[in-house]
Amino acid sequence: MSAFIADADWLCFDPAPSKPDFTPPPGAVDAHCHVFGPGDVFPYAPERKYTPCDAGRDQLYRLRDFLGFDRNIIVQATCHGTDNRAMIDALAHSKGKARGVATVGADISAGEIAAMHAAGVRAVRFNYVRRLVDPRPDAHYRAIIDRIAAHGWHIVIYFEAADLAEKWAFFTSLPITIVVDHMGRPDVTKSPDGPEFAQFLRFMEHGNIWSKVTCPERLSKSPPPGYDDFVPFARAVVDRFPDRVLWGTDWPHPNMNMVGHMPDDGALMDIIPRIATNADLQHRLLVANPMRLYWPEEVDA
Repeated sequence: MSAFIADADWLCFDPAPSKPDFTPPPGAVDAHCHVFGPGDVFPYAPERKYTPCDAGRDQLYRLRDFLGFDRNIIVQATCHGTDNRAMIDALAHSKGKARGVATVGADISAGEIAAMHAAGVRAVRFNYVRRLVDPRPDAHYRAIIDRIAAHGWHIVIYFEAADLAEKWAFFTSLPITIVVDHMGRPDVTKSPDGPEFAQFLRFMEHGNIWSKVTCPERLSKSPPPGYDDFVPFARAVVDRFPDRVLWGTDWPHPNMNMVGHMPDDGALMDIIPRIATNADLQHRLLVANPMRLYWPEEVDA
């Protein structure tokens, strides 16, 4: 029996999602997903703020094949802290079809970074969501950026809409490619033409900023499977910044107990043509953009 028992209110991923009507283009990349454990092999961090159900690499890759993706970007889960072994193990078993986003400390060595790069890591993630982590001072993150610069890595930032104004000066000062998780978690009950989302679109006008147009199941107040209030926000970002957007499943959908339901991954796929409304936009979102960011050596070959 596992030494780690999931939180009593934890919602585990759907083991039998529906087959989506939408077929992704060849070479499509699920650009935001996670692996959890299994905890007996890759223990969860003592400082974690949640304990999930196990959701390992084999389950992730079965979902990839079922949905019609070719590749994955695996983002280090906060429940594993800075112990990236579960994510790196998933990369090692991907046959070159996955890249990773790590969580690291400011004391990480050049040798450790080089080893992670060889394993397929191409970015680090900075999480500012206070219910999940305790954010650090700006100097902590700048030290990490200085250490990863030699390998050409980018950073992924996760924050909530209300945090953008506070962190604006810091984020816009960074001389590095920045990928924003989930459009900065906008309040989708408000107008996509309103001042709050306009601030995010101004942020995106900086040419080094990318965004994941992800997580309708997490952001929406509309019922599934349509998540209708999410669609105009994501469509606005895709239409305006088609070469700097990514899409991912967010499997296995952590902390959905806070929302109250576990999504059907097949139904989530069927939102893609509603936010990327033609084949060209879909190819950029799912193939060209993630390949350029995570496998540039194949794009430039």
